[in-house]
Amino acid sequence: MALRLYNTLTRKKEPFQPIDAGNVRMYVCGPTVYDFAHIGNARPVIVFDVLFRLLRHLYGPEHVTYVRNITDVDDKINARAAEEYPDLPLNEAIRRVTEKTEKQFHADVAALGCLPPTVEPRATEHIAAMTAMIDMLVERGSAYVAVDHVLFHVAAMPDYGKLSGRSLDEMIAGARVEVAPYKRDPMDFVLWKPSKPGEPSWPSPAGIAAPGRPGWHIECSAMSWKHLGETFDIHGGGIDLVFPHHENEIAQSRCAFHTPVMVNYWLHNGFLQVEGEKMAKSLGNFVTIHELLTGWQGYAWPGEALRFNMLRTHYRQPLDWTLVSLDEAHKTLWEWYGDLKGKDAATGGVPGHVLDALEDDLNTPKAITAMHELHSAGKWGELRAAVGFLGFSGDRTRIERTRQTPFVQGSWQEAADTAIAARHAQRRTIYDTSAVGVPLPIREARTSQLSSDEVEARITERNAARAAKNFTEADRIRDELAAMGIELKDAKDPKTGELVTTWEIAR
Repeated sequence: MALRLYNTLTRKKEPFQPIDAGNVRMYVCGPTVYDFAHIGNARPVIVFDVLFRLLRHLYGPEHVTYVRNITDVDDKINARAAEEYPDLPLNEAIRRVTEKTEKQFHADVAALGCLPPTVEPRATEHIAAMTAMIDMLVERGSAYVAVDHVLFHVAAMPDYGKLSGRSLDEMIAGARVEVAPYKRDPMDFVLWKPSKPGEPSWPSPAGIAAPGRPGWHIECSAMSWKHLGETFDIHGGGIDLVFPHHENEIAQSRCAFHTPVMVNYWLHNGFLQVEGEKMAKSLGNFVTIHELLTGWQGYAWPGEALRFNMLRTHYRQPLDWTLVSLDEAHKTLWEWYGDLKGKDAATGGVPGHVLDALEDDLNTPKAITAMHELHSAGKWGELRAAVGFLGFSGDRTRIERTRQTPFVQGSWQEAADTAIAARHAQRRTIYDTSAVGVPLPIREARTSQLSSDEVEARITERNAARAAKNFTEADRIRDELAAMGIELKDAKDPKTGELVTTWEIAR
């Protein structure tokens, strides 16, 4: 089977045909290094590591270039630095925050079994590329200067919104972050802005005298350009980045270089929840990779168990991260590794049916089903080859689940065992075959497929939020439905001019 990937741009699964088989190129949005990466951040890292491994297998390691950036200039970084190091000059505080956070990110993803990317550019090392792109955009009429800002003029991009499939009204709502009076259009977005006193700053483009700093979107456009060229094969990231980040990347890059496309294949992984709820610090279910590796709910979980748990769900499906699923993932690896002790990988390499599953839009659940079959049949050499190919060690000594010491009163150990046992007792697995062609558990009973009435109720809630100008809540509802495979379409009633929302199951 030839590799086929689901392309967000075309909304369909397509045969993968690289621009140059001798240099297959992929870019994935990396971390903004202001805080330790949470488990949701781990999902794209693991997903695109699997794709990286698959591309290396198909085209040869020396013929694949994987770029994953580090964003080290951002308002969130500035705020965290001022909060953590109030007595230091801001630039020094920023350096400490970014160095500590980047170091932890590398340690965490290595524990997850991820290969390092071919290139890992930092935004602060590519300011010259950003200002060069901005100058191109201004010269070509796609951007303009206003009050020491440079803004991209969305009207210069005729098919802006094609990636996200958003209507004009939705895009205007999405541009609400900074509807400044100097904007020509509310959808126009910042390419460059003046720096506040003490903030990082660089010489500005477009003849602006005051120093400044880049906007978020131009960073990825510039870094992908410098390392992969004006047009390349694959761009990946979480589904939350489709709009506005990836939409804006396309607009900047295409208008700067006058190319018909920026990227041929856009891939996006689905949302992650924790115990059936959206992960949030306010809900007490926010968990970082580091916490899972060093102690969460009574155990320090091995990185390979985290990786396996992530891959049991198809990357485009929503994923519910639970203690039950993590415990099941660990138990599976523990059993497999015990049986693989002393066994060598088969000389034939990755078993064909495992490889076929991965070539079908990274169908890791189907690949894992095939690996279960190999285990049941006692085909240890083939299982060893498949385990290694997917980034697992096959070594039991590396997946010990460490029990934590008692905490104040009671024991984390007992609390975790009780929680896992209770969830196992209550669990009712629901199966969904529509996305990947094989049954796979996708969520707890309370997050099963919505009925038509429930979808309509969510749409009503979204419309109420939009009417109240609570666009954050409206976007959250839309994205939540999208993650469940429900596509909303907004249009104006030709008679009344009112916004009408319809929906359908995404194909």
